[in-house]
Amino acid sequence: MIKVGIVGGTGYTGSELLRLLVHHPGVAVSVVTSRADAGTRVDAMFPQLRGHVELEFASPDTPALSDCELVFFATPNGTAMQHAPALLSAGVRVIDLAADFRLDQVEVWEHWYGMTHAAPSLLGEAVYGLPEINREAIRGARLVANPGCYPTAVTLGLLPLLETGAEAGLVDKDRLICDVKSGVTGAGRKASTGLLMAEVGESFKAYSVSGHRHQPEIRANLRRATGQEVGLTFVPHLVPMARGIEATLYAFLTDDRTDLQTLYEQRYADEPFVDVMPSAAALETRSVRGTNLCRLSVVEPLGNGVVVVQSVIDNLVKGAAGQAVQNMNLMFGLDEALALPTVGLVP
Repeated sequence: MIKVGIVGGTGYTGSELLRLLVHHPGVAVSVVTSRADAGTRVDAMFPQLRGHVELEFASPDTPALSDCELVFFATPNGTAMQHAPALLSAGVRVIDLAADFRLDQVEVWEHWYGMTHAAPSLLGEAVYGLPEINREAIRGARLVANPGCYPTAVTLGLLPLLETGAEAGLVDKDRLICDVKSGVTGAGRKASTGLLMAEVGESFKAYSVSGHRHQPEIRANLRRATGQEVGLTFVPHLVPMARGIEATLYAFLTDDRTDLQTLYEQRYADEPFVDVMPSAAALETRSVRGTNLCRLSVVEPLGNGVVVVQSVIDNLVKGAAGQAVQNMNLMFGLDEALALPTVGLVP
C-alpha cells in the first residue's frame, strides 16, 4: 500500500482527492492537514466520507508527512514551494495541484503569480503532469506539477492540430483563439463576494481578459508540441454552475487536405481518458461530471477554413484531483486508470 498524505484537505480539490483515494485499492491515506481545522475529524467536515476516513485533520507542520511515500499539495499557490524541498530530501515524492512548479522559467512564474519563488532550483526538475504528452517522464518523477484545469482542456483540444501543424502547416499557429467557460469551484473553496450564488446566479461574465495566469502555461504546452512559440488569445468566463469546463477553440486552417476527425481519433486512440466524439457531436459538461475524462469534438463548420474544437472536463477531476491520481498511478507503476471513474453523474 502506498502511504499518502494530503496537505490542504479542506478545499474542493482536497476533498475530491479523498473521494477518489478512499476507493483506491493500493493507497492508504495516513495524514490530512488543515491549519485552521487541526483536531477536527475529516468526516465531520465532509460527511460523505463517513465510514471511509477515520482521521482528524493534522497541523501542516506534522512530522507524519515525512513518513509518507507521496504527499499531495491541494493548497493555494505559494505553499508547496515552501515545503517540497524538505519532503523531497526525506525521500517523499510530491504532486503539487497548485501552480508552484508548472512553469520552468522563474522570472515568468514570478511575473504571473506576484511573489518570489521559494524553490527555483526545482523548476527544472519538476515534471509537468499531463500524461497525454509526458507519460514516460511522469513514471520516473519525484516531483510532479499537476496541470491547471484550463490548460488541461485547452491543451488536449489543440494538440492534434499543432503536432501535425509543426511539420505540415495544418493551422496558423499564430492565431489560436480559446473561449473557455468554468464553474465556480475553479476559484477554490473560499469566502468571496464574487462567488456567492446571488452574484453568479442568472449571470455570465468574462474575466482576466487582458491576461490570465494560465495563458503562459498553455503556451508552454503548445510550444512543446511545435518546438515554436504560438500566438494565443485566451478568454476565460465564469458560469453559474459548480463543476465543469467547456472550451471552444478556434484555429485557422492553412492546409485543408487533412481529415480532422481521423486526426483526432488516431492521436487519442490509446488514451484512456480522452474521448473523441463522432463528427460534429454536441458536447456538454455534465457528460464528464465526476469523471477523469476529457471529451472532444472537432468540426470545420460550412467548410469555411476555421476549425472549431470543443473540449469538456470536470475541473475538479481531470482538471485537478483525478489527474493527480492518474499521475500517482504512473509514478508507482500502477494501472493508470486505477480508482478513476469514467461514467458521468447525470443529471
